[in-house]
Amino acid sequence: MIQLEGIHQTYQSAHGPVEALRGIDLEVAAGEVFGIIGRSGAGKSSLVRTINLLNRPSAGRVWVGGQELTALPDAALRAARRSIGMVFQHFNLLASRTVYDNVALPLEIAGMDRAAIRTRVLPLLDLVGLSGLRDRYPAQISGGQKQRVGIARALASRPGVLLSDEATSALDPETTRSILALLQRINRELGLTIVLITHQMQVIRQVAQRVAVIDAGRIVEQGAVTEVFTRPQHATTRSLLDEIVPQALPPSVLERLRQQIAAAPAGHAQALRVAFSGAGLADGPLLADLARRHAVGVAIVHGQIDEIQGTPYGALTLLLRGAPAALADAAAALQAVGVAVEPVDPQAATVGEQDHA
Repeated sequence: MIQLEGIHQTYQSAHGPVEALRGIDLEVAAGEVFGIIGRSGAGKSSLVRTINLLNRPSAGRVWVGGQELTALPDAALRAARRSIGMVFQHFNLLASRTVYDNVALPLEIAGMDRAAIRTRVLPLLDLVGLSGLRDRYPAQISGGQKQRVGIARALASRPGVLLSDEATSALDPETTRSILALLQRINRELGLTIVLITHQMQVIRQVAQRVAVIDAGRIVEQGAVTEVFTRPQHATTRSLLDEIVPQALPPSVLERLRQQIAAAPAGHAQALRVAFSGAGLADGPLLADLARRHAVGVAIVHGQIDEIQGTPYGALTLLLRGAPAALADAAAALQAVGVAVEPVDPQAATVGEQDHA
């Protein structure tokens, strides 16, 4: 549905050229919710704006729906953009127009007659839950309601793609959840492809099916959300995940691990970080079976089990005690059933440091 190939974006500043994007290759499948996450200044907004060529890349090619946008003349590009809706962080509503008129604006610009506009706009207001507020002005509604207006306006031209550029970052957590639930419903009921830009892993966890992590203008990691959450490969991903899956072990936990490992005979105690997803692993007697079959003691010293869109996932720090061969067999048994296993060095301060020890 969306394909970016070799995308570079260079801006000129007072201090010389700035590379915002550096060789981006990305594919988004039709009908999926695809998240792009990164810190401020990582290039994520520059990236999403290349999809509809609001930012024309310095190099590279962009396809949407099988059409190469970077090869289109201006008139054809303007027509192609009608199939790509966009929702903005700060709503971008016209203060002098009502809720109804803001949603109708792109249809008026396209030359649609008033009866056809009404037929298009009223169902959209119902979809986003604003039918009763159609005659109010932006100053008379809340931030979440303004964003619902922005979503309805983006849907007015019946696009096949919806781009969301930090659409929830100005909203409180409860409103954010409601807006994300609305986007999920739109994706499910209308079959829209949604590209979601954010700096919050909570947003990715709630709605995205796949995610790409961007850092310093490059995609450093991408994959299914459950895979990225349970098996992060890049330091930037680990840092962003710390918001919901703490990567640093508390000092008290590290101290207990040091003491317990030191108290055991040499090689008879080991700390592991295990990560897993899926109901079979989360709901089954995984650790009890491990202890029984491999003659090891298993203690959970830190971690959590949660869900990603109904799929359980967990990240736990375990202390295993037993003979060295039994410890090795237990770790191999975990890996054999699809659990990601990483040794934990209690002398290190964080999981990320432990991974590179």
